[in-house]
Amino acid sequence: MSSVPRQQELIESLGAGLTPVRRLLPPWLRALGWLAVVAAIAAGLLLHFGAAPMLDRFAAVPERAWGFAGAVLTVVGAAWAALTLGVPGRSRAWAWLALPGVLLWIGASGFGCLRDWFAPAANIASASAPPARCLTFIVLVSIPLSALMLWLLRRACPLRPVLTAILMGLASAAAAAVLLAIFHPYDAAATDLLIHGLAVAIVVVANAVLGNRLLSPR
Repeated sequence: MSSVPRQQELIESLGAGLTPVRRLLPPWLRALGWLAVVAAIAAGLLLHFGAAPMLDRFAAVPERAWGFAGAVLTVVGAAWAALTLGVPGRSRAWAWLALPGVLLWIGASGFGCLRDWFAPAANIASASAPPARCLTFIVLVSIPLSALMLWLLRRACPLRPVLTAILMGLASAAAAAVLLAIFHPYDAAATDLLIHGLAVAIVVVANAVLGNRLLSPR
């Protein structure tokens, strides 16, 4: 009988120095907070540049509007999937949530390469400074967005850190591309699309490498 008090004392001594663990917010709520930051940046750009030029570009070349919609869906799907996969036990099938937006984004943007047939008067991006500025914009804007996503995942424990990091990079790069589209005055010519694709690839690969190291369970 004397062993029972000793066991109780042991339990109490082990638990005496522990601090309560604050539960993480649900993935959808953290994703909503991250998306709210992106939306706030977009609102600031729209106030500065106005929505009319962007809407005129969409009206002149409708596939631009579809590509923009695909990028927005990619942002939402990839962000939600990344934060959901940060919860142990969640199925990797959540990663497919980003696929419809990616397919629409790539498909509509690729169709824009046929601009010469459908909208010959559209403004074409050259291989000079503007595409380089696009690459710089996407990469630089993706850095704080990725850092914010990483902060939201800081107390999670992704069992698939590489997949989570890839989705994190995809969401950040797609968000930067959406923000760029608000004031980007060039058409989706092949050179422009290649530069955008390169920028997205750089962000995704960088997140996969760094995010894997930072998100791996310790």
